Amino acid sequence: MMNSMTAFARAEKEDGEVRAVVEIRSVNGRGLDLVPRLPQSVQSLEGRIRPLVTAELTRGRVDIRLHLDRPEAAAERFEVDREKAAAWLEALGVLSRDIMGRDDSVSLETLAAVPGVIRPVDDERDAEALWPLIRDVLETALFRLVEMRRTEGGILARDFERRLNRMAAWVEEIAAASAGFPDLCRTRLEERIKNLTSGMVEIDPARIAQEAALLADRADITEELVRVRSHFQQFRDIMAGVEPAGRKLNFLTQELNREFNTMGAKTTNGAVSHLVVELKAELEKIREQVQNIE
Repeated sequence: MMNSMTAFARAEKEDGEVRAVVEIRSVNGRGLDLVPRLPQSVQSLEGRIRPLVTAELTRGRVDIRLHLDRPEAAAERFEVDREKAAAWLEALGVLSRDIMGRDDSVSLETLAAVPGVIRPVDDERDAEALWPLIRDVLETALFRLVEMRRTEGGILARDFERRLNRMAAWVEEIAAASAGFPDLCRTRLEERIKNLTSGMVEIDPARIAQEAALLADRADITEELVRVRSHFQQFRDIMAGVEPAGRKLNFLTQELNREFNTMGAKTTNGAVSHLVVELKAELEKIREQVQNIE
């Protein structure tokens, strides 16, 4: 089953004193790039969060935002960073005396306005006590994210199947158009010799057959058709499998594109050339979407 890398999920839970809200957004990426954004008071929990995510996801950029809503009483308590206040007070004194040549005292309002000098007091519950709540809401959000990625992957899989069926039909048209190519080569070669010699030279059937066979061999796309059919089946098998499919499907699109290019270069049949162009255009649509598969 294919999973998309693009999804969003949100979950929240309240334990009576603290409400935790987790939002997870994932987009496509070459590997797994986890970007957690946690409140300062629970930064130490990042090492526990990562294993929970990597157990569910293998690719994509994953942004995790954790919000903690605490009781109003806790938000109204503040503390003073004494070291920062003293350092700023000394610096402001130097600026006043040594730079401006004045001996002004620093007002309380000026010092209080310095970022970080006065800061809210963290809730008395530490990160360890908050972990069960955070873990539960994170697991819920991850479950919803995985479900959304799976749903989106299913939509893409159905689209891929329709396109593969269309491409497979074109491949069979190409095979049918190429089936009589050796005889066509022989006929064209005979006509060309007759036109050049005005029918004055006797044509050796054996030599004509040999030259026609050489021309047909250079333009033969039988092997390419066999490999293309095989790649189509591999594509379907990978989509139906349980392993992450993105990298394998991306490789197959490259292989299919290579086969189509070879077929286009070999053929001298206008109808086949047209179908090869259609194949490459359809494959490009698949390739673009494959970049979003986990």
